[in-house]
Amino acid sequence: MGLLTPIAIRLGSQPWMPRLLPQITWTDTRLQRLSGGRVSILDLAGLPNLMLTVDGRKSGLPRSTPLMCVPWRGGWLIAGSNFGGPRPPVWTANLRAARTVEVRYRGRPSTATWRELDGAERERAWGHMVTVWPNYEKYVEWTDRVIPVFHLMPA
Repeated sequence: MGLLTPIAIRLGSQPWMPRLLPQITWTDTRLQRLSGGRVSILDLAGLPNLMLTVDGRKSGLPRSTPLMCVPWRGGWLIAGSNFGGPRPPVWTANLRAARTVEVRYRGRPSTATWRELDGAERERAWGHMVTVWPNYEKYVEWTDRVIPVFHLMPA
């Protein structure tokens, strides 16, 4: 956690924040490209993050998305929260269609496998995730869907 983490948590809890998600993602993707993956908006906020690259399920083209992550059991947890929006983010469908993905974490690229968590394992992971980003609980309140949780593991 960094000095700006409380501000990031406060901003992330605002109901208008999902409307800014496309601009935030666009800006963060460019910032990471310019810095060679060494700096992201979430880095500036003191939050763990990764760049997920997965082939588009229809196009087959690689799609990169900056995501908040939570280190977990030698890998990373990511949530398809979409800031509590009514639909899951597109990357979740692409991930479900892929066997392996590319992950850039702290500037280091790696290939990863993944699995979607459910049941008690998902609940344990979710409990850990909200210790890093308490707003996940708000996102549950803002949506009718179950927010998917994925565990990425370096291959």
